[in-house]
Amino acid sequence: MALADAFFHSRAARVTRCDNEQQRMLIEPGLILELLLLGTVAGFLAGLLGIGGGMMMVPFITFILHARGYPSEYTVKMAVATSLATICFTSMASVRAHHKRGAVLWPVVRAMAPGILVGSLAGAQLAVALPGKALSIFFAVFVAVSATQMLIARKPKPTRTMPGPVGTFGIGALIGVISSLVGAGGAFISVPFMTWCNVKIHDAVGTSAAIGFPVALAGTAGYIWAGQGLPQMPPGSFGYLYLPGLVVISIASMTLAPFGARTAHRMDIQPLRKVFAVFLYFLAAYFLLR
Repeated sequence: MALADAFFHSRAARVTRCDNEQQRMLIEPGLILELLLLGTVAGFLAGLLGIGGGMMMVPFITFILHARGYPSEYTVKMAVATSLATICFTSMASVRAHHKRGAVLWPVVRAMAPGILVGSLAGAQLAVALPGKALSIFFAVFVAVSATQMLIARKPKPTRTMPGPVGTFGIGALIGVISSLVGAGGAFISVPFMTWCNVKIHDAVGTSAAIGFPVALAGTAGYIWAGQGLPQMPPGSFGYLYLPGLVVISIASMTLAPFGARTAHRMDIQPLRKVFAVFLYFLAAYFLLR
């Protein structure tokens, strides 16, 4: 009897110690600093380039979660879900700054929104059905393609314009599906597409920031729904959404997004886009080799 009591007492102590360690992971100073730095850079890029920061946030959130021993089968999907959720807040801060400068084409946003909502919800369900490794490979390929588009910067025909309602709905749905798969706000499709349709670069950036909100909102809802009831989820998770990451990154990104937007209207951002494209190649390589 004494031996049994000692066994269960020891086991309970180990469980309690494990739970305490997991709780400490939620408020670990090093974790908070890493998330703050990530949110700061992502917020600035959101305002500067019209992106939600997903291209950068997903690999770094994945690395942060994986380094702390979270289940590897969940880390990529949690990173995508958390990235999308932070874009909801980053997008609002960035849009306000661009709207003040008249750089948001609201008719385009309204035309794309229905397709974006449908595509984002569908993309989230597709993503959670894929194995984590397959999602990593898809993300790496998409990032590499996006980086190549940023480097090429083809000039459109002078007569090309935005498509009609059906075409705009289709583009919105495509943006929604791919964005939900990779945790991005869709700017890596919408900015090149709009500039290809002879929309001014600053208007394309501002409009893409506005498009990022419905993309992120629908995608986040899909990941939360799909992640309910999964076993061994890390503490602080809500479905596939990692709440500590959402809170810290959002605060930092919302603070820096307006500054990035102001900077975008004072400079030629094309050279910076090329530098960022090279950085994306390194991120794509990381996901392929991890």
